[in-house]
Amino acid sequence: MSLTNRIFLYGASGHAKVICEILEAQGRNLYGLIDDNPQITSLLDYTVYNTLQQAAVEPEDEFIISIGNNRIRKIVAQKLSGVKVTNAIHPAAVISPRSSIGGGTVVVANVCVNVHSTIGEHVILNTNCSIDHDCVVGDFAHISPGVALAGDVHIGEGTQIGIGACVKQGVRIGKWAMVGAGAVIIRDVPDYAVVVGNPGRVIKMNQPE
Repeated sequence: MSLTNRIFLYGASGHAKVICEILEAQGRNLYGLIDDNPQITSLLDYTVYNTLQQAAVEPEDEFIISIGNNRIRKIVAQKLSGVKVTNAIHPAAVISPRSSIGGGTVVVANVCVNVHSTIGEHVILNTNCSIDHDCVVGDFAHISPGVALAGDVHIGEGTQIGIGACVKQGVRIGKWAMVGAGAVIIRDVPDYAVVVGNPGRVIKMNQPE
């Protein structure tokens, strides 16, 4: 992790505000944000540029995609495939040295990632979520505030686990699924499923990408 390289956030959103403060807490060099909405010119104390060209991006600059929507975050990541990405990990997060965090991932305050867990690229681990031992969280997933994943849980690409949900040990949740707020998941969830309740039940299927 470089403390001197310039960092740009792509997306001037509420999620971006959280990332700004994480980078400040890390002592990182946040230079500005990029957003294609010309009406947004600043966020917090930072300039918002409308294009990479306007921001005069250099090859050494690093990016974090600061967009909460998982599908849009993936589209932007594909658009920015040639740039360097970095992580934002709050100093108050606890991450096992035997776990791994992929590029572009954001880890918010009071997150706990326990031993031998693997977190993918461009993931959001939101406030106070708990990822226990041997979990796998796929690229572009979002683990919302207060979620508890027991040991050996696998979360597929692009899946969102809603605020306060709990997932039983060993459960597999497929890609691009949605688990509702407060749900209790005790059995596997298929790709694209929307699951709510205690115990969790499938109420509909999302459209594939």
